[in-house]
Amino acid sequence: MKGAQILVRCLTDAGVDKMAVLCGNGLNPILYEAARAGMRLVDTRNEQAASYIADAYARLTGKLGLCAVSSAVGHTNALIGVLNAHFDGAPLLLLSGASSREYADQGVFQELDHIALAGPICKYARLVERPENLPFYVHEAIGRAISGRPGPVHLTVPLNVLEADVPEGSIRWLRQPRAIVSQRAAADPDLIRDAAQLLLRSKRPVLVAGTGLFYAQAGPELAALAGRYCIPVVTPIWDRGVVEGPQDWFLGVIGAASGQAPLLPAADLVIIAGAQVDYRLGYAQPPTIQREARIIRISAVPEELRQGVEPDVAILADPRSALRQLAAECERLGLPGFAPWLAEAQERDREFRKRWLLDPAPPPRPMTGRHIVEALRPFLRPDTIFLIDGGNIGQWAHMVLAARRYPSTWLTCGASAVVGWGLPGAMGARLAYPDKPIILLSGDGAFTFTVAELERAAAHELPFVVVLADDCAWGIVVSGQCQAYGEEGVVCSRTGPIDYVRLAEACGCIGIRVESPAELAAALEQGLQATRPVVIHVPIAGGGPAD
Repeated sequence: MKGAQILVRCLTDAGVDKMAVLCGNGLNPILYEAARAGMRLVDTRNEQAASYIADAYARLTGKLGLCAVSSAVGHTNALIGVLNAHFDGAPLLLLSGASSREYADQGVFQELDHIALAGPICKYARLVERPENLPFYVHEAIGRAISGRPGPVHLTVPLNVLEADVPEGSIRWLRQPRAIVSQRAAADPDLIRDAAQLLLRSKRPVLVAGTGLFYAQAGPELAALAGRYCIPVVTPIWDRGVVEGPQDWFLGVIGAASGQAPLLPAADLVIIAGAQVDYRLGYAQPPTIQREARIIRISAVPEELRQGVEPDVAILADPRSALRQLAAECERLGLPGFAPWLAEAQERDREFRKRWLLDPAPPPRPMTGRHIVEALRPFLRPDTIFLIDGGNIGQWAHMVLAARRYPSTWLTCGASAVVGWGLPGAMGARLAYPDKPIILLSGDGAFTFTVAELERAAAHELPFVVVLADDCAWGIVVSGQCQAYGEEGVVCSRTGPIDYVRLAEACGCIGIRVESPAELAAALEQGLQATRPVVIHVPIAGGGPAD
């Protein structure tokens, strides 16, 4: 067998059937064998886009996202999506080609130490030098990607390894893991009892629900615990959500540039489940979390239990099991619940959001970010995949749309706060969900990072709807510069106009320009029925929720 055949067979044995690619040095054998094996190949115009596709696919499904790129510059370009997966804990495998190793260290074409570059942001990164060992390296890479806190991994496979003929008897075959995150580990009953006792003594608990709940599929368990006992729940901005419908106990995202309701500072008990302690939680230090507040950590990842702050109770378990056990123990203890505190927390949240949710709606023209997110609301049905790219428009979505729900079908650019992820992300979403409605909300700055991928999306028949908020600026930067320096301090953060309708049409897509909420609603109806990508261009006045 050829080395490339061994590689592709290992991937398909693991259940991997999709690959985002950009062709180039060292990749031809992989592409040939993958096509022969019936793998779905989606080629891009930029390696960044290929890695974003894999990242979004992984973060939406929990399945391994796979991208393959060429050596050196191609490898380096693809690392941006790998970095995104690193920040968010997404299972992604980057395959990079390389020139044959016969003249290694003597200046072969595009010679570069891929491992040194990828290593710091990957859970596993290796150069494969012998084709018969490919099953081992694929097994190790996939296993690391899906275990513990999921994350990206990397293999560089040089051309001489891919083209080598290997006697089948010398191949060191291994059974490959199923390439999907699966976390099931019950908690220590004694620790569950300790956590329940802290809840019993608490008056004002808050539960911080992070991405770990998504990978553990813990949405129903979270709803059962929070709903039964009236525990306020928040999610760190950029983390995956699992709140599947409007809930009185869910009080939105924390850590956004637009601020948050004062819930954590008032809490006497903070349950941090499947989340990291970082700037979004104020580093779990005063004034965000008071020193006297008790802390419970729940995580399937040992390193996460004491990361950032020492908890009073550290529960090593998948959050689904732990929350189910905790609810059962609270039932046994007869925990009365926290209805008065939830009512107070809701009032704090209403006061925080009243300028967006309660104030009279602004006039229909000029359009603003608030108009857009309000027009989107009826279209965000339970089966809609909703993607949010970075910037001011994303802040509007988080402040208004995520006020009472944050379902697992919504995906943001991620904790890296990258911009330009959205278009490839929508392509990855369509690969993951062939039959669901897909809406991408993006700003003009983020959109133009990867705008050429519209042509690839159309060519690969990957339809979705883009709602493009265009203020001819890097809006969130303009807001910050104005706040810090006044209007004269707005420097290098405004851009010129682009005819996005004609641009979309030139790429084989549908372009629609709208200038009112009613026109936007009609365009969304049209776009969701289309069989090609649709770009809805919405010129807006500048400004974000924090302005």
